[in-house]
Amino acid sequence: MTLQETINADLKQALKSKDELVLGTLRLIKADIQYELTKTGASDLNDVSVMQILKSNYKKRKDTAVEYDKVNRKDLADKEREEAEVISRYIPAEISDTEIQAAVTKAISEMGAVSPSDMGKVMGKVMAVFKGQNIDGSKVSHIVKQSLSAN
Repeated sequence: MTLQETINADLKQALKSKDELVLGTLRLIKADIQYELTKTGASDLNDVSVMQILKSNYKKRKDTAVEYDKVNRKDLADKEREEAEVISRYIPAEISDTEIQAAVTKAISEMGAVSPSDMGKVMGKVMAVFKGQNIDGSKVSHIVKQSLSAN
């Protein structure tokens, strides 16, 4: 079953069980998927594209919760965190720092990168290795920067 089919099935289940939180969250995800389908003209999205939509929505919810906390709107921040939790059920575990460090070290040695000016090339190679997986680009950037400045 594809990720898109799983989301549709879970949406139907949330409708039947009257789970408003899951229902509302998955409807928003489905709307984003539908928008992407309309934009690309495709009939279905692959799991990588759906994962990008999920990760984008997850990040929006987390960032919005932080902003609500800054203005003392705990009720809205909690709702955003709950929605992020629903979305996180569909996102695989994030790649560990150890795995990222190993990929960065390998990329640096293969490419012969020696200075921070090679950061873009190394980043591209590492991100390609983990394409379609749950990886934080800012974490990769930080590890690449540290590794290249240590050389």
